[in-house]
Amino acid sequence: YPSEFLLQKITEDNQIPVHLHVSVSLQYVAGLKGRALIDFFHSNIAEVENEELRHLMWSSVLFYKTPNVEVMACMLLSTKAIYFLLDDSFIHADEHQSDFWNKENSDCENSSFHPSCCFVLKLNDLHSVYVGLFDQYFRITGHSAGHIVTCLTRDSYNTHTFIQQLMAVLSLLARTPSPEPVDKDFYSEFGSKNTGKMENYELIHSSRVKFIYPNEEEIGDLAFLVAEKMDGLTNLPFLNILLYVLAFQVNRFEGSAQSTSSLQPKTLILTSSDLFLFDEDYVSYPLPEFAKEPPKRDKYQLADGRRIRDLDRVLMGYQTYPQALTFVFDDVQNQDLMQNLTLDHFGE
Repeated sequence: YPSEFLLQKITEDNQIPVHLHVSVSLQYVAGLKGRALIDFFHSNIAEVENEELRHLMWSSVLFYKTPNVEVMACMLLSTKAIYFLLDDSFIHADEHQSDFWNKENSDCENSSFHPSCCFVLKLNDLHSVYVGLFDQYFRITGHSAGHIVTCLTRDSYNTHTFIQQLMAVLSLLARTPSPEPVDKDFYSEFGSKNTGKMENYELIHSSRVKFIYPNEEEIGDLAFLVAEKMDGLTNLPFLNILLYVLAFQVNRFEGSAQSTSSLQPKTLILTSSDLFLFDEDYVSYPLPEFAKEPPKRDKYQLADGRRIRDLDRVLMGYQTYPQALTFVFDDVQNQDLMQNLTLDHFGE
């Protein structure tokens, strides 16, 4: 340690997504290569002398206590903990975070020193990992509300890679073995579930950390919710969700100076008849075990919805990933009238 393969791998992974802006302190971290990155980890971040850095990933993160503030983080997975290196500006983004971070105000605004804060989640405190739909994000859950973090990778490959690395590191933990399971017969195993609803798939790791994956019913629930938002104009049995992807909606601000754009996180859902944008709560659902009441907002909130038949053209940018798409719709004033006339004319 560190092997040449690890040095090459973390150097390749140490790249900030081009469409997201970060502070000067994180730009400094992104400029480190190979052994300099390992030395930086051991001299500034690592809490134990003999821990090893195994994986590095840049991702947007959400904390359970501040579900509305998405912040860029450099995630460092070691043999002891998961470290989230965050922008210092994140601490001051919400007045409710002062007690969360317990950080004294430091007078370094006028100096060349750029502070960052590091959130640490020890592997021994890890309870479960929930993998979101189509591996677009995953949620790491510890023992309290302050130890729940959602990582919005928006990329199934990055999610899969991190989960694999996390499982490998957890295998090194020395934990007391779980008691031997009691053998159950077929009827007691499947007859006791009177909820009528299929549970999520759970994989219990040898370290006793649960890895939870959504089942097929989540897509069915999502299709039902989408149908509700469509005011019953579509028959539910024929409603198919073709695509679920976490994306950004670009809002451009034209001003006297150079026009700027802001990226608003959205969930894009494409069905056979409509295109929807939802505001989704990625960190509060499914409810953690210690939650005493449901979150203040629903998991999905409709932000915009258009019919595919009104789509006039799609403009594609030629830049590298992430790709920009512009959907141009022909908005008809009286949509319901048009649809009803079509149904009357052509019959069922």
